[in-house]
Amino acid sequence: MDKIKTILISGPTASGKTSVSIELAKKLNGEIICIDSMQIYRNMDIGTAKVTQEEMQGISHYMIDELYPSQMSDVAWFKDTVKNYINQIHQKNKVPILVGGTGFYINAILYDTEFSEKNSNYEMRNEFREYAFLNGTDKLHDKLKEIDPVSAESIHPNNVKRVARALEYFYETGHTISSHNTTELNKRTSNNSPYNFKFFTLNMDRQILYNKINQRVDIMINAGLLNEAKWLFDQNFDENLTAMKAIGYREFFPYFKGEIDLDTAIEKVKQNTRNYAKRQLTWFKHQANPIFVEVDKFNFEMPLIVKEILKYIE
Repeated sequence: MDKIKTILISGPTASGKTSVSIELAKKLNGEIICIDSMQIYRNMDIGTAKVTQEEMQGISHYMIDELYPSQMSDVAWFKDTVKNYINQIHQKNKVPILVGGTGFYINAILYDTEFSEKNSNYEMRNEFREYAFLNGTDKLHDKLKEIDPVSAESIHPNNVKRVARALEYFYETGHTISSHNTTELNKRTSNNSPYNFKFFTLNMDRQILYNKINQRVDIMINAGLLNEAKWLFDQNFDENLTAMKAIGYREFFPYFKGEIDLDTAIEKVKQNTRNYAKRQLTWFKHQANPIFVEVDKFNFEMPLIVKEILKYIE
């Protein structure tokens, strides 16, 4: 069975992924799947730089507004949902174009990672934790040494959560969690993907990128980001929810509580966004093997950038 032809447009925040992907979709008869971990949430539009109906130019987009901010999400659910959309688009004889910059999610999708949490028995896990409480962490760790010495070597006895999870996985599946992790790692190192994919990363001079990020935050503030963040704050959601950790929102919560002034909150958004972009670029350079497209070398001219990408596709 032929692998599904798939294109991935990645890059740090504010690198122009949305515009490039839409132009590509028009050229290649494609549809777009947004693989951004925060754009799945409704009512969080400005701070996540969610594509607007006007910007879509009639191109179908998926993985937008899938959940309410009150709902939890994880990478396993995300990967499975994206996989379903890829198949749907392929069945329409169109090209799935994935757009996003979240490294962990990219790997999970490209290599169809199987997550160990699918074999969960929380009652058993809690029993192991109780055992550690009554008998000591070393005794629990000794149990792991007996069945999975590889995991025991890498997990500290005091990390009861991971020790308990490794034991639980073995008794639920009959396999060690270390062997599972090795299998998933081998998928990536051997480039064993269910997709025939081309992976592009948009890049530019670091200082230009940082300036673009600062400008974009100012534009978001003028577009009403503060009101959006205030709405999220006023819902009194559990702060452990994924949506509550989003950059561009959480920085304003201390301001709403009267703990900092507005200028400090805005500067914090800019700083956290720049730091996030730096981490994204580090991941692309060291944890992936994409084709880098230096968009500033093309003076950010969309026809030239798209033409460069098409060289590798056609």
